[in-house]
Amino acid sequence: MHAGDPRKLPRRALWLSGMGLGCAQLGGLYQAVGDADARAIVDAAWDLGIRYFDTAPYYGYTLSERRLGAALRARPRDSYVLSTKVGRLMRPDPGVLPGESGWAEPLPFRPHYDYSYDGVMRSHEDSLQRLGTDRVDILYVHDIGRATHGELHAHYWEQLTLGGGFRALTQLRDEGAVGAIGLGVNEWQAVAEAMEVCDLDCALLAGRYTLLEQAALPLLDRCAQRGVGIVIGGPFNSGVLAGTRKFNYEDAPAHIVERVDAIAAVCARSDAPIQAAALQFPMAHPAVVSCIPGAQSAAQLRQNAQWFAQPLPAALWQSLAGRGLIDARAPTPAGASGSTF
Repeated sequence: MHAGDPRKLPRRALWLSGMGLGCAQLGGLYQAVGDADARAIVDAAWDLGIRYFDTAPYYGYTLSERRLGAALRARPRDSYVLSTKVGRLMRPDPGVLPGESGWAEPLPFRPHYDYSYDGVMRSHEDSLQRLGTDRVDILYVHDIGRATHGELHAHYWEQLTLGGGFRALTQLRDEGAVGAIGLGVNEWQAVAEAMEVCDLDCALLAGRYTLLEQAALPLLDRCAQRGVGIVIGGPFNSGVLAGTRKFNYEDAPAHIVERVDAIAAVCARSDAPIQAAALQFPMAHPAVVSCIPGAQSAAQLRQNAQWFAQPLPAALWQSLAGRGLIDARAPTPAGASGSTF
């Protein structure tokens, strides 16, 4: 399995590279990334055969969209798949400060939630302008869910349903303005609920189906049955599976660190980097079409691609399941001659 190996969205004529590029880091997530380094990351992705790029207005308060669009502009438009998100309108605000919401050097635009019909249409149009393109291939609803919005969840969910947000998405797809629609969320429950009220093509699920946690497994099984493709975001769970102590964008609690250490110990006994196992594990589920780790440098991206392709022994997955460190019902990427895929 290599980064550029394509997988098709089950119900749409879109092929995503098995490993895509999540572009939050192009917006300076946690640490600043210069213009030249951002361009080098996208160029390195292209050289690796990566042809799926995901961004959002929120990333760097529009910085990621602008950088990604500039980096892709010279590439043939039909040669890659591009996704962005709706749900926040970015309004000029000179009071934006470095470090806000984890963005090291955000641009002077402040996000305002709006999931209504007009909000979705405006957000889509604004993204086209920032990206400098005539279309995006996949349009996701960004960060909807009870854990995200708390007591305001019902209000924003009503904007999507009664307020026409889902209707706007469907209209854009039916008119051919976008190729596919879905959710881009950290909460698998939001995907399950949305599938009951909107004909989703896919979902970008960040951090909820990983080597560390598989509570979303029943949802993925259901998505596989219904032809809803899953893109895996946050395969390192904000970094805790890649050697940092960050989990869900915050310092990892002790029980998470202990579980990661136990997984790492099993990986070490199989001479398998935990990062390689983290990138490859979710790809075994039949609903999954792409895994999109981010990267803060071209070198880090190339390392991710090596881990993504590195053969791992079948015994690794058996050991993890036997110790209760992964769900025994989860598909695992074990293939012939003891290597992955």
